Amino acid sequence: MDWAASFSILTRPGVMTYILTGVLFTVVIAAAAVLVSIVLGSILALVRNYCTGKTRIFKWIATAYIELFRNTPLLLWIFVCLIICPVPGFLARRMLGLTSVEVQILFRAFVALVLFTSSVIAEIIRGGLNSIPKGQFEAAHSQGFGTVQTMVYIVLPQAYKAVVPTLLSQVITTIKDSSYLANVAVIELMSRVRRILATSNMYNGVGTQLTSDVFVLFGVAFVIYFIINFTLSCIVRHAKPQAAPGSPPGARRRAHLKEDAAWLKSM
Repeated sequence: MDWAASFSILTRPGVMTYILTGVLFTVVIAAAAVLVSIVLGSILALVRNYCTGKTRIFKWIATAYIELFRNTPLLLWIFVCLIICPVPGFLARRMLGLTSVEVQILFRAFVALVLFTSSVIAEIIRGGLNSIPKGQFEAAHSQGFGTVQTMVYIVLPQAYKAVVPTLLSQVITTIKDSSYLANVAVIELMSRVRRILATSNMYNGVGTQLTSDVFVLFGVAFVIYFIINFTLSCIVRHAKPQAAPGSPPGARRRAHLKEDAAWLKSM
């Protein structure tokens, strides 16, 4: 091992820029996946919780979707989407500095990440919905609110407040899960580190790959992931979940216990 030669890789022109661009893609992919998953997960949670009677079939569909994706590996769905997921025509071109093939692979991998993450977030939000006292619904209806208005203006805002720490923990998990995309050559952080490692003999000045190259390059990825996720973990610890108005005594304490559990899950 030649540590000096391996660390010299990081000083080569364009190497750190290439890695940091991968960091940007990782954060953007994870953030976009979480945002889309919150919308889709909210719909799934509402359907699973409140569709009864003649609309019960939608509850069954939502339940099947959640249980199917939540209880199977993300990597499986990445490969499935890579094979069968259609790509809109406007994405079949160069953009964001990527070739048309890379854009299509990125889209398919993103779809897989959303399918998986939305099923997890749906259960998180459903937990928040279950914490809302029934009196909230009765009060809303007594004020003339319709079902949709009650959900949008009263129930969902309180549910989101109750699950903020857990949602932030899922953001951390999604950032880490994005490393799976490297298996299908999506140009996020881990994929770019692996590409540099594959050609490290061209950068270390020795002319051959060194064992220390592995430690240095993956060490850089480790430090970057740690900084991002530890920062979010600190935010999770300080995000105070709020018990919904009308909750029984002890609900606030349980909310803080949920906060601690969410922080432990994120570590």
